[in-house]
Amino acid sequence: MRVGYLGPPGTFSEEALRASARGALGATAGEDLVEVALPTVHAVVEAVQDGEVDRAITPIENSLEGSVNEALDALVHDAPDVRIVGETVLKVRYVLAARPGVALEDVRSVLSHPQALAQCAAHLRERLPAAPARACTSTAEAMRLVAAGDEPWAALGSALAADAMGLVSLERGIGDEEVNATRFVWLARGAAGVPDGVARHPATPGGEGPGEADGPGGVGGLAAQPGAPWKTSVVFSGDGDGRPGWLVRCLSEFAFRGVNLTRIESRPARRRLGHYLFLVDLEGRGDLPGPAAEAIAALTGHCEEVRVLGSYPRLGA
Repeated sequence: MRVGYLGPPGTFSEEALRASARGALGATAGEDLVEVALPTVHAVVEAVQDGEVDRAITPIENSLEGSVNEALDALVHDAPDVRIVGETVLKVRYVLAARPGVALEDVRSVLSHPQALAQCAAHLRERLPAAPARACTSTAEAMRLVAAGDEPWAALGSALAADAMGLVSLERGIGDEEVNATRFVWLARGAAGVPDGVARHPATPGGEGPGEADGPGGVGGLAAQPGAPWKTSVVFSGDGDGRPGWLVRCLSEFAFRGVNLTRIESRPARRRLGHYLFLVDLEGRGDLPGPAAEAIAALTGHCEEVRVLGSYPRLGA
């Protein structure tokens, strides 16, 4: 099985993959997993869409900086056949690393992924006020650039990447808050969710529900404990967003049926200025008969587009 992640090797995405792959892909744990490093989050999602990988893991939300918009936009706009089939959370603490011989007071620039730089911004302002931040495509790429160069630079990233690149950790356990965690989602190709009363199963063509290859309660190879709570991710939009009360009426379909929303946000619809897509995570299964599926189906009365991005076991259940 080919599994994609944001590379190069040494990123937190790779760490999340290795920490969760066997549990998440339990139905296929007997297979060899081939890790495929990809250059951007968008490329990770596209690789699933194009069939270059069988599964992929991507960051989608951080407890300090919020959503990873690149992942959301790729899922919503560019990958109609990609489904979320699971989730995992990784606690994140950074190291600040440099080439041997470079001391903290020598550092003239700090390289890392924009999310990492934002999550450590206060620390960097205090400790390295004269060292400007420089954004890279990943934390591991930042480590590689520092290791390959001859400038007095430092990189924020994982201890795994620092050790692999031969860098020395100047500071460890960096982060502006003690609680810093990133939520990752597992992706697979699957049939589009069509809310015609009950949304089709998001990871099996034809919507028959979990098949033998999915394992007990699993989706697309993702194992789940019997009776464990589930989560569903949905995107919806419509020209009604210009009318007073339109969004309230959409959300009321969930409230009236007692369906709890755990997350809601908007992204530009990319049609014209002032129109948006709304993404929600909700408790329950949108792929089987019940309140969640009924609420999703009822959205079609208010919206031009309703798409189920996936139903999957809820983390921490």
